[in-house]
Amino acid sequence: MTKKPFRLTPYQVQFLLVVGFVTVGCALYVRYLAIEFSQVALACDAGLQTLICKSRSVSTVLFKNSVFGIVALVVATLNLMRPSIVLLTVGLVAAGLGIVLYNVVLSGLAIGLFILGFARPAPATA
Repeated sequence: MTKKPFRLTPYQVQFLLVVGFVTVGCALYVRYLAIEFSQVALACDAGLQTLICKSRSVSTVLFKNSVFGIVALVVATLNLMRPSIVLLTVGLVAAGLGIVLYNVVLSGLAIGLFILGFARPAPATA
């Protein structure tokens, strides 16, 4: 019994596109309107307890410890061994967050592994 190669359906591709754009959009929002925006940074450092300040502090702790890049790299390695749409989605989210939020090296390597996961041998001709 031969195993079918991993191929995405058009609906799965559309789902991954939406998830990727939403993830990168949210990461851009947090980066440029929470982390790097000086008025918000000063207000949060002064003790303001709002949702944007909490998301700023959580994302700062996560990217300082390279969590986004490490998660993306681990999931990409798992996806390389056993490809699935769930691993691809989780890895896409982690890599998108990592690329925007300062974990570029590990997330870039993870994206390369995701691309490598789609490489498969050509079908044998008889």
